[in-house]
Amino acid sequence: MGGCSKDDVSYLDRRFSKKVRDNVYGNIYLDPLSLKFVDTEQFQRLRDLKQLGLTYMVYPGAVHSRFEHSLGVFSLAGEAVHRIKAQQGSELGIDNLDIQTVKLAGLLHDVGHGPFSHMFEREFLRQIPHGIKWCHEDMSVRMIDHIVDFHHIDIDAECLKKAKEMVIASTEHVSHKSVNEKHFLYDIVANGRNGIDVDKFDYIVRDSRACGLGCSFQIERLMDSMRVMGDEICYRDKDYLTIYKLFSSRADLHRTVYTHAKVKAIEMMFVESLIKADDYLQISSKIQDPAEFWKIDDSILKTIEISHDQELKEARDLILRIRRRDLYQFCNEFSVPKDKLEHFKDITPQDIVCSQGNGDITLKEEDVVVCNVKIDLTRGRSNPLENFPCYQDFESNEKFPIHDYRISHLLPAFCEDRIVRVYSKNPDLVKTVSEAFENFQLKTYGMKAQVHATPDRKRNRRRLEQSY
Repeated sequence: MGGCSKDDVSYLDRRFSKKVRDNVYGNIYLDPLSLKFVDTEQFQRLRDLKQLGLTYMVYPGAVHSRFEHSLGVFSLAGEAVHRIKAQQGSELGIDNLDIQTVKLAGLLHDVGHGPFSHMFEREFLRQIPHGIKWCHEDMSVRMIDHIVDFHHIDIDAECLKKAKEMVIASTEHVSHKSVNEKHFLYDIVANGRNGIDVDKFDYIVRDSRACGLGCSFQIERLMDSMRVMGDEICYRDKDYLTIYKLFSSRADLHRTVYTHAKVKAIEMMFVESLIKADDYLQISSKIQDPAEFWKIDDSILKTIEISHDQELKEARDLILRIRRRDLYQFCNEFSVPKDKLEHFKDITPQDIVCSQGNGDITLKEEDVVVCNVKIDLTRGRSNPLENFPCYQDFESNEKFPIHDYRISHLLPAFCEDRIVRVYSKNPDLVKTVSEAFENFQLKTYGMKAQVHATPDRKRNRRRLEQSY
């Protein structure tokens, strides 16, 4: 029997645990098996991956790492399964093997992330020639195997198998046949059924705190009311507003932090820098091999920035522009009308350039950057409350969904935004790009969908600077 046995040290026995002080939850206790993973160079690499990528260049406090987030999810996953066991352990058959497995999945769920987190897989890998379809969950599974093999970690085979399944439980390719036993355990870390999981609990609270934002979502309230019914984690029906705040807080973070206009400008510039550096540094060639992949982290930015290699000059120049705040200029944005969302296709620089009117300057596609932003409540245009499994009180044995019309008429009837933002790479072209963007809106929707016109001071920025 490997390290994940039913004879493991109990939750309350901390003699063999290591205490870590977290700025959100206080003390977190790492058990002996978890420590074997934490004390590896592959896991310690997470200290060098910023949780929010390049967001810290706009929100200076957002320098927290995937390392502390992973410890937070580990802590919450353990807390959740222990509470369920305390209430229903005998009827559900939860044992120490289950507890250790869930905690391990929480600890290792992000070990496969690339440099600057989601930007690496959603932007960089998709834009390189012959764009690569790759996700960090798959790499997390491969990285877990690599850590076990490389460090000869003694772990029960069933524990390892189930922990890996829990890591990818929210992805579309997970095999439901493999998770039919105690399915509710697979919803704790990465919930593919309704999106209510401890991964979200942690990053919403942690990211809000780091960025100096308030957060009305209460973790404790949901943790208190967890109950398994029909092999699914359910919550008290009167907690529907707490569930709604979970998803609305996530959407607020996307709007104000993750997709902030300047954050996206910086991301797009850095992605372009990575693309230009890829042939020379062979970044994308390392994404299939865990033994090579763990060696790349956020320090890739500094590697490019301080290099004297001529092959990296274009990539280096873009990073210098970011450092000197010579960013791609935000021209304007509009929210796609609701009646156009169903058939909406991403807008491209070509769409903007082809909408240019007569003028002295002829735009080229490489002058324009378009950012298509999608913000929802985690279920696309569907209301996530429709998948909210609940029960009436602790004496009831029936679970049921809540229809939003029975809750409140103040909750949104529509749950998705599509925002189109346009940037000019050259500050001198802001006026020309802005006018082409307005022409595009008129041609496409018969109106200017943007809220405000691009300010004259931005349109004529370069001329105004030269006049002083």
